[in-house]
This record gives sequence, structure tokens and C-alpha cells, in this order.
Amino acid sequence: MDKVNLMEKLALFDEHWAPKIVGELNGQHVKLVKFLGEFVWHYHDLEDELFLVVKGRFRMEFRDRDVWIEEGEFLIVPRGIEHRPVADEEAHVLLFEPISTLNTGNARGERTHVELERI
Repeated sequence: MDKVNLMEKLALFDEHWAPKIVGELNGQHVKLVKFLGEFVWHYHDLEDELFLVVKGRFRMEFRDRDVWIEEGEFLIVPRGIEHRPVADEEAHVLLFEPISTLNTGNARGERTHVELERI
């Protein structure tokens, strides 16, 4: 039962769109990721996702609208909803999602990370 310092964990990596596992509870992963630029359009058939902005801001694009998520705010994207995170400047984000969640959902490609590093 060790505490986790988010800033210390975020200082351990520089790559974008590569989630790192920092905790696990009740079948859920707590992940940290750095966003910069556009991610891929995707959805998750079975999993909801929570995006909490630790530093910076980003917008979540949906097919019918965009939602800006500012530092200290979070957004839950329900399963089945197509979305794409976009960050004009680097954003640090905490994700809370089921262990089964693949970062690119239904859109496997070069940004897909199947095996995540634990930090």
C-alpha cells in the first residue's frame, strides 16, 4: 500500500500516446499517458473510459461535437461511442479503465499498445 505521486511517475517517460500502468484495483487499471497531436478515431465495445487531466488540456472529439477537458477536469466516454483525443500542446492525463481496455479500441494500428509498462 504505497502512495503514488503522479508528477514523479509522469517524469519517468516522454513518449506520447503510450499509456503506463501506475495502479490496479477491482479489475481496473489506473494509467498515465501524455497526449500531443491527434490520436486515432476509435471506440470500445465493452469498456467505459475515464480521462482526468492532470496537466494541460485537450479536446475529445466526437462525430457530432468537441468537448474541451481542462486541468483538474475529467470526462467519461461510454462504451460504443466513437471518439478521438486531440492535444494542441502536451497534456498529461490519468486514465481509469477496465484491464481489458486496448488503447486504440477497435482501430488496431501503429499506436496500439498491447503490453503496457508498469511504472
